[in-house]
Amino acid sequence: MDTQDFQKLIDAGEDETIEFKRSTAQTDRALRTICGFLNHKGGTVYFGITDKNELVGQQVSDSTLKSLSQKIRQKIRPETSPNIKVIEINKKKIIEVKVKEGANKPYYLDSIAYKRVGSETPPIVLEELEDLILKKNRHQWDIEVCGHATIDDIDWVFVKEFFIPKYESLAKRRLTGTDKELLEALNCIKNDKPTNAGILLFGIDPIKFLRNAYIAIARYKGKQEGIERLDYREFTGNIFRQIDDCDTYIKEHTTIMSRLTPNKVEREDIPEYCWFSIRELVINCICHRDYSCMGSKTIIKHFKDRIEYYNPGGLSHGITSENITEKQYSKNSVITGVLAKVKYIEDLGEGWNKIIDEHKNHPLQPKMPKVKADRYSILVIIYSVKGKFENGKFGLNERQKKAINYVQESKKITNSEYKELNKTTKKSATRDLQSLVKQNIFLRKGVTGKGVYYTINPTYKGDIRGHKGTL
Repeated sequence: MDTQDFQKLIDAGEDETIEFKRSTAQTDRALRTICGFLNHKGGTVYFGITDKNELVGQQVSDSTLKSLSQKIRQKIRPETSPNIKVIEINKKKIIEVKVKEGANKPYYLDSIAYKRVGSETPPIVLEELEDLILKKNRHQWDIEVCGHATIDDIDWVFVKEFFIPKYESLAKRRLTGTDKELLEALNCIKNDKPTNAGILLFGIDPIKFLRNAYIAIARYKGKQEGIERLDYREFTGNIFRQIDDCDTYIKEHTTIMSRLTPNKVEREDIPEYCWFSIRELVINCICHRDYSCMGSKTIIKHFKDRIEYYNPGGLSHGITSENITEKQYSKNSVITGVLAKVKYIEDLGEGWNKIIDEHKNHPLQPKMPKVKADRYSILVIIYSVKGKFENGKFGLNERQKKAINYVQESKKITNSEYKELNKTTKKSATRDLQSLVKQNIFLRKGVTGKGVYYTINPTYKGDIRGHKGTL
C-alpha cells in the first residue's frame, strides 16, 4: 500500500475491520479488538495512529514486537498468532497486526469473548456465545465417535443386503474391501468405533444412543391442533428406514384426485400435495437437523389443509428463508454424503429448486412453501390443493383472466402481447401461458420463437369469474 492509499485508509477511520491505537501502551485494549476480530470476520489493528485519525508513529524495537506477539499468544484462547509487521509512512513507523477470522470460535480474552460491531468491541452476550459453541459442535458432530456404541451396534445385515447392493448398482462397479473398511471410508467408523453418523445411518437401534433421533407425525382432522387428532406415529430405526416409512405413511394419507382431460381417454391423477416435495422435505429434516440438541426431535403435523415440517436446528450460517433455494449448505456432511451415494438425496443444492419447480408446475397451482426459521429451529409448510379441486377453481390469476378475455375477442395472443397487456416480464408471461395450456384453457399454436401464439381451447366452457374445468 503506497502513502496515498494509506492516507485514504486513515481518513476513512475505524470500522468493523480497522482499529487505530496511538501506541503499544494501549496493547491491553488492542487485545480486546483482536479477540473481536477473531470472532467476527477478521481485521487489522494499527499502532501509531490516534482514534482521531492522526498519524503519529510508534517507536519500534525487536523487544516491542516480541512483547506484543507474546501477549497475543498468552492472553487469547485458543492460541492464535496474527501477522505482525512494521511499515513506514511519511518517515513514521507503524505496527500493523493483521488478524484473520478465527477457525476455532469462540475466542476468549481473560475468559471473556468479544465481538466486533461497527467500530466497537463489546463482550458477546451469553445467548450469542451459546450459539457460537453450538455451531462449533455441529460442525464436528456427525464424525465424532458415538458414546458407548461398538461395532456390534451396526446392523451388518442391512449394510450387506441393502446398502452395498444399492451402492454398487448405482455406481455400476463392484466395491472392494470389507464391509467395515467401506464404513470407515465413509466416516461411519472411526478408531474401530461407530461415529454418530454411523449409528444414525446403519445402527440397529439409534435411539439407544441418541434418544430423540426419530420422526414423530401427528395427523389432525381439522386445520388446528385443538381439533380431533386422527393418529400419532413415531418412525424409528436407521435413517434410510425413517425416510422410506415416513414418506410412505404421509402419501398413504394424501388424497389423489382425478379429472377428465379433454381429447384424452385416461383420467389425470392429481395429488393434493406436490409428490416429490413430500419426500424431499422429510429428507431435508433428516440431513439438516441438529442431532446434538438432545431435547428435541423432528415433528411433522398433517392438517386438513397443510403439512408442517418442524426441525430442531436453525438455518446454517449465511442461509435465510429468502435465499434457501439459491445457497448450498449441509449441516451433517457425512450423513448427506452417504445418502447421496445411493441417490436418497438430490445433488446438493437441487432439492429446493425441484420443490419450487414442482409447485410452479402443479396443475392446481398450490401456494408456494412457507419457510420460517430462527437460530434454533426451522418450520416448512406446504399447502393442500384439495379445496381448489373440490370447488373447481384452478387458481387463475388476474393476468390470466385478462388474457382469456383478450383472446375471446381477438382470437389469439402472443407472449409479447401478453407482456404488453399485463405490463409484466417475459418470464411471468411464459409461466402464465404454460399454466393456461396445462389447464386446457389455451392451445399453443406455431412452432418456435415469434411464430408461437395461443388460442382458446374449443373444449373450454369455463367462466373466468370462477373457472371450472371438467372434473
